[in-house]
Amino acid sequence: MIIGLGNDLIDIRRIETTLTRFGDRFVQRIFTEREQKRSERRLNRAASYAKRFAAKEACAKALGTGLRQGVFWRDMGVINLKSGKPTMALTNGALARLNHITPKNKTAQIDITITDDFPLAQAIVIISTIDDATDTQENTL
Repeated sequence: MIIGLGNDLIDIRRIETTLTRFGDRFVQRIFTEREQKRSERRLNRAASYAKRFAAKEACAKALGTGLRQGVFWRDMGVINLKSGKPTMALTNGALARLNHITPKNKTAQIDITITDDFPLAQAIVIISTIDDATDTQENTL
């Protein structure tokens, strides 16, 4: 059962400008350490950060709050499962919101797709529930 859906589209040039203007202050405020390490290794770091920014926006929408009600940027982070498949790891307010919207006796699963084609980056997040907790992915950092 789908309990949340979010989508976001961002202009990579906007992130490039923000990185140039605010540098580490922007990166530290928005992205988890794991996201920073991954993006800083990329040839086009602005595109990498843009995809992660879009994923956070899409996840906040899927949670039904946006960036309000205790959900903050660094409470959501793009991670990759062992298979390489991307997902979101949630902590603090975002994890509390996920637990709140997840029906009793169900386990939440977060599926995401992220892509970029200059000058745009896009993310789609689907939060669904499953019955078998053994089939779920890790949703905490």
